[in-house]
Amino acid sequence: MTGSISKSGYSVPTVFIAACAGMFFFGVAMLSLGPILGRLNGVVEGANRLPSTMSLGIFLGTILFGPVVDRFGYKWLLIFSSVFALAGLQGLAHFDTVGALHASIFCLGFGGGILNGETNALVSDIYDDSLRGGRLGLLGAVYCMGALVWTLLNYFIPDYRIPLNVLSALMLGFIVFFLSIPFPKKKLSEKTPLSAMTGLMKSLPLWLFAIVLFFESGLEGAQANFTITYFVQKGGLGLPAATFAMTWFTIGMLAGRLPLGKMLSGLGSLKTLYLYLSVTLVGVVLMFAGADSTVAAYIAMVLLGFGVGATFPVILNYIGGTYQSQSGTAISIAMGIALIGQYAFNFLTGAVYENGNYVSLPFLLSGAILVMMVLVPVSVRASKK
Repeated sequence: MTGSISKSGYSVPTVFIAACAGMFFFGVAMLSLGPILGRLNGVVEGANRLPSTMSLGIFLGTILFGPVVDRFGYKWLLIFSSVFALAGLQGLAHFDTVGALHASIFCLGFGGGILNGETNALVSDIYDDSLRGGRLGLLGAVYCMGALVWTLLNYFIPDYRIPLNVLSALMLGFIVFFLSIPFPKKKLSEKTPLSAMTGLMKSLPLWLFAIVLFFESGLEGAQANFTITYFVQKGGLGLPAATFAMTWFTIGMLAGRLPLGKMLSGLGSLKTLYLYLSVTLVGVVLMFAGADSTVAAYIAMVLLGFGVGATFPVILNYIGGTYQSQSGTAISIAMGIALIGQYAFNFLTGAVYENGNYVSLPFLLSGAILVMMVLVPVSVRASKK
């Protein structure tokens, strides 16, 4: 499946571009509220509760997509999820009541959750073991690009409705593109989505891989939601400087994912993942030691972003190779468990922060990294039995 046209009659590069388009918009969806929530809350009372509604939508989309694509194929679900996300963007741009905004952000989260999982499963299916990890890394880099584009548009354009409408027009164009191209066919002809998921839930290797992603997603979630407060409270940085640190994290992740294919070819999956996790650990140490320095804080964020850039692509590569006939369902289960990890880490860190123990964040992140370093080889060995 590495040639330009597969045996099933679809163009691998064209389908990869389609997957990248979907992932780009998931990057927009994930960061959609960050730059505009303050402005929305100034206009609509209760808007600060929108993130929880979005999280629910992402979770439901993530756990539902896999069995559906394995049973029915990719094309129509990709179009469906894109339409949902588009409706969410337009709702944010035009509605000014809290109920309508909650409905809009749920649509955006639900569509985005499907897009994230489906595009990863799609890329996993169209490439073999020699290219899958690197292509998943490039797909992850496109996520970073979507997040950066959305952040920068809102930085330079005060009226958030303009970026929402610009990206809506771009998404509409890609929906037309999705309609015009063929995709891989369905893989399961007899199993229902529920029975397919139930069967895979009994697989020990899948659980082990999913637990790795539980800690990875937890690390990323805690870092994203609590680092700004950490730098302000422990390091004494100003709020604008601390907020800008998150942009450096995204840049670091982009820089880590772009060369991932070459790294995997040269070092192999395990060595590459350990190298990246080690960089993450160095970033956490610098985050702890240099919290009072803006330069050190930004370097720490670059290292953290670079380091976390490999875990999802490498682990999803293992899952896609191990469960080829049900890759969508397997990835759906793993990503659902990963989202539970993000919730758990956010809850734990928030509880600790309520007691003013801001210095705990680096220790929590370090613990997650060390657990992953232990679990990864165990997971790989289990998958080969």
